[in-house]
Parts: sequence; structure tokens; C-alpha cells
Amino acid sequence: MVMLKLLALDRFTILLVVMVILATFFPVSGQVAHYFNILTTVAIAVLFFLHGAKLSREAVVEGMLHWKMHALVFAFTFLVFPAIGLLAKPVLEPLLGQQLYWGFLFMCFLPSTVQSSIAFTSMAKGNVAGAVCSASFSNIVGMMITPILVSYFILGQSQHGFDPTESILQITLLLLVPFVLGQLLRPYIFPYMVKMPSLVKAFDQGSILMVVYGAFSSAVIAGLWQQVNGLTLFYLILACSVLLTIVMLLALYVPKWLGFTRADQVTIFFCGSKKTLASGVPMAQILFIGQPLGMIVLPIMIFHQIQLMVCGIIANHWSKSNQE
Repeated sequence: MVMLKLLALDRFTILLVVMVILATFFPVSGQVAHYFNILTTVAIAVLFFLHGAKLSREAVVEGMLHWKMHALVFAFTFLVFPAIGLLAKPVLEPLLGQQLYWGFLFMCFLPSTVQSSIAFTSMAKGNVAGAVCSASFSNIVGMMITPILVSYFILGQSQHGFDPTESILQITLLLLVPFVLGQLLRPYIFPYMVKMPSLVKAFDQGSILMVVYGAFSSAVIAGLWQQVNGLTLFYLILACSVLLTIVMLLALYVPKWLGFTRADQVTIFFCGSKKTLASGVPMAQILFIGQPLGMIVLPIMIFHQIQLMVCGIIANHWSKSNQE
């Protein structure tokens, strides 16, 4: 019964699929798309403001003491994932096509998740304070590192002389500045957020759904489903599954070899093996202007669901074994 519940699609994933279907049959275009993009930009800025307000300073201070653990999570997120993605190019690019491979590689360059990493770490009795600090630090640093990696390994190959400075500035203004403001205003904002968790969650998910709908609308108009057939989709799902398996095995055994405590091992496993959809989709919108955005975000959408199902099963198993 537990297995069936964990394998079941959560409501947010179902809504993501609904957005793709809506965009397929009713894509937003023209002047409406212009105003929709403005509304989406505002929603994303507010989203990161709320993320900043959620982050506990006490948890950050406590979590920063485990710097070795954060360094290993950082290594998995920004070294191991990108290395695997780049090494897989000779195999994946012919199977997926250039643009889907770009999306796969972009996914490898993204920071870790925040909410789900913390939730699974807590469920499996790991170092929750460390997870809060590690996942949050990953997202903040990722706002700088991801554009640099994308500019060098993706856009630099197709756009000679591409300068990541403008993209970093846009990400800073749209994502980092609201995040910092939220953190500064946390004492005033957070008490209201605690009273309205459902509203905060709805806005959190709704802003991502807006970006996905807009991205796939543009992609459908550009001929997305003429370029991605069933076999290509199968190869993409297989590639995401293999990638997750490799990283999870490394994140499981390397911390043990290095002598981390069980609590820290759990944190490294969940924070180091996951990629963020919440930050990834807005970043893609900024970094891949003029590119088929639907093709770019499709890999992270698929990887997102796979990682949630697998991590849910593992966290539940570890939670039970820790109680025995």
C-alpha cells in the first residue's frame, strides 16, 4: 500500500502534465503571450521573495558548522552531475537531438532542490539543519554557477562570444534580490506565512505552472511535438533514470567511505542527488532566450518526477529501518 502511494503521481505533477496538454491544444501567443510573460516574471520574483522569507537564519548558522558535508553536496551538484552529462554527449546527442540534449545538460548544471531535500532528509532522520543550509546554499550559488556553465558548455558552442554577465545580472535581479529581501523581511513576513501555508504553497506551485505553460506554448508553436516522438521520449526517460541511479549510488557510498555520520550521510544523499525544478524553469527562461524553451525544460520535468518517486521510497525505507 505504501509503495502504491509513493508511486502515485502527486497533484503538482498532474498539474504539470495538464499545463503541457493545455499548451499543446491552447498555446498562448501574440500580445496575450507578451502580457502573460510579464505576469509570470512578477510571479517568479514573488516566489523567490517567499523562499527567502521561509529560510530560518538559525538553521543556516547551525548548518554552516558542517562545512565538509556542504562541500561534498556541492561537489555532487556542480561537479559530478555536469561531468556525467558532458561524458554522455556522444551517446545522448544522437539519440535525443541537440536541443533535448541541451536540456539534459542544463538539468545537470542546476542546483539542488530545497523543499523536497529537507522533507526527505527529515523523513529519513537525517541532519535537517544541514539539509536546510546545504540546499539553500546550493540554490544561491547556483544562480551564479549555472549561467557560467551554460554559457561555456552550451551557449558558448552555438553563440560565439556569448557573455554570461547579462544573464547573471538578470538572474540576480529576478531571483537573488527578491530572495535576499525575503530573508531581511522574514521577521515581519514569516508569521503570516505560517498562518496561510495552503496559500503560500498554491502560489509556489502556481508560479512554476505559469512558466511551464508559457514555455510549452512557445515550444508547441515552434513545432515541439513534430520533433519529439515516442522513442525519443523513451530515451530521455531512460537517460534521466540512469543518471539518477549513478549519482545516487555515488551519494550513497562515498560519504560512507569518507566516514560521515549516518545523519550526514542521509543529508548528502538527498541534497546531492537531486535537481531543482522550481529554480530551473525560471533560469531557463532567462538563459535560453530565443531557444525552444519547452525542449530545454522537458528533461528537468521528467527527472523531477523520477527523483520524487525514488527518494520517497528510499526515505520511507530508511525511516522504518531507523526505528527498528
